[in-house]
Amino acid sequence: MKINETYREVLKWASSFLEDSGHEGIAAELLLRGRLDWTKTDFILQLNEQIPEEIKQQLIADVTQHSQGIPIQHLLGYESFYNYRFKVTADTLIPRPETEEIVDIFLHQAPERPLKVLDIGTGTGVIAITIKKERPQDDVTAVDLSAKALAVAKENAVALGADVQLLTGDLTAPVKNQQFDVVISNPPYIAEEEQVYMDKSVLTHEPKMALFAENHGLAIYQRLAEEIPAVLKPTGQIFLEIGFRQGAAVKAIFKTAFPNADITIKKDMSGQDRLVQVLLA
Repeated sequence: MKINETYREVLKWASSFLEDSGHEGIAAELLLRGRLDWTKTDFILQLNEQIPEEIKQQLIADVTQHSQGIPIQHLLGYESFYNYRFKVTADTLIPRPETEEIVDIFLHQAPERPLKVLDIGTGTGVIAITIKKERPQDDVTAVDLSAKALAVAKENAVALGADVQLLTGDLTAPVKNQQFDVVISNPPYIAEEEQVYMDKSVLTHEPKMALFAENHGLAIYQRLAEEIPAVLKPTGQIFLEIGFRQGAAVKAIFKTAFPNADITIKKDMSGQDRLVQVLLA
């Protein structure tokens, strides 16, 4: 590359470099905007300006590492979720838009009265913290088996000013003497045999304990169905993120645990099964 280059020229090179390595070229723009905390408008206004050498070198380093499989979120150290910025590390699952949709469904149908909410397997804390930010009246508790993930969730809660109770433990064990109006969870649900279909960067850089479950991905749902009745109020609700092929199986699991409940499968914006909702009353 030559000296006195514009942002546009350097980005053109960076995008082509990524595409040649089998990655999406748009990642170059996302990395640049993320590093500089630019909006799309900021980015457009600067395209024809000369890029400072230190910014160019940072972008070169970022696209080089991304071409080797390191996720954008790990390079930047954060991901946006429901318009909030959450710290992300290799000890946590990277938040996905599908999980935003599940939180959105809950928020749009939750009553105005204060609720006692339990987030199981909180990871970065995105579900619990977002609910608390959007519904300050709620009493929100989040649990995770990983102490390292919970440490990240605590940092996010402090940074965002969310008063969430964070507990280390396996599923409902830390709250076995409490009862909740709502249990919400994005548990591990990928079957071990599905690894062959997954992006290599996910397998390499995200915690496997947050991704995979035994029994064709259904093991955690089976455990939740056994444990949740003890911590859910008689008029409670359950929101569970699921894999796109798991709707019928997860519905059947919870129909056995809650035979009189209204259980529905909801689709995400891509038209795939993504949520099992259980309403007790």
